[in-house]
Amino acid sequence: GGLTSSSREVIRPILHRLKTLYIYNTNYEGGVCDRNFFSTGSTPGGYVDLLVGEASKRWGKKVYILAADYNYGQISAKWIHKAAKENGGSVVGEEFFPLDVNQFGPTISKIQAAKPDFVMNVFVGPAHGSFYGQWAAAGMNKRIPMVSTTFGAAGEVVSMPTEMSNGIMTAGSYYEDLDTPENKAWLAKFQKRNGTKYGYLTDVPPKDWYGWKLWAAAVQEAGSIDREKVIRAMEAGLKIDGPGGPIKVDPTTHHCYMDMNLAEATNGRFKILKSFPNIAPTNTGGQCDLMARPDTNVMYEPKI
Repeated sequence: GGLTSSSREVIRPILHRLKTLYIYNTNYEGGVCDRNFFSTGSTPGGYVDLLVGEASKRWGKKVYILAADYNYGQISAKWIHKAAKENGGSVVGEEFFPLDVNQFGPTISKIQAAKPDFVMNVFVGPAHGSFYGQWAAAGMNKRIPMVSTTFGAAGEVVSMPTEMSNGIMTAGSYYEDLDTPENKAWLAKFQKRNGTKYGYLTDVPPKDWYGWKLWAAAVQEAGSIDREKVIRAMEAGLKIDGPGGPIKVDPTTHHCYMDMNLAEATNGRFKILKSFPNIAPTNTGGQCDLMARPDTNVMYEPKI
């Protein structure tokens, strides 16, 4: 499974060449336009726009970006620049970190000097998780708000002390604490099968479930596992329901419309702040149109 964007972009060309359908179930930086590829994960038009918009209203319009130094972090930072500008704000600093970096003292000093209204992190992996403790030890979690595109994906809201995690704002299409009958029924089945010592579920595990269910529904609709027939069934605007609400395939991009939520880490859980139904997948300027141009095999990036 290609969890990270870097691994996806190694896998995707191979599966495209071998004519093997690829369903990718992770939130990512958006932009892949490939008829062989479908995504159930949310894209920056959902999570980045919602986070930057809400943070700008709450705290101010100056943002400092911290991001992983590979394609996910680099391209996500471009989306943050774009969202900040659209909200009348600016980026007052940004830094990119290799995945093995775990010391952030100089960075915290730079943030103190830049005086942003909020910090937005696009951290990935356990080494980057060290930042939160160092940030709290410097007392910065009481002074400058933090939003994140990734916090919680590995159960940090449970494993991390609440004095480090409380108040961090995230955006996602799924949180365990969604108070809906569909989620309660799904979560009960998940816990019956897997127990309750898994940490805390955010987008990735349910999106794997959505990916399988989407493929199964397309196979049923097509009456076949033939790749072309399954693709055409998905392109018909296939829709399925699940614990995070309905998702529907957008034929032009092969990504999905989905419900999104803003949430805040609160005492080892996520408190849902606001919910937004039927958010469209990112497709800035209508660049991707696989119905009109099915031979497209490009990854578009935002222009800033």
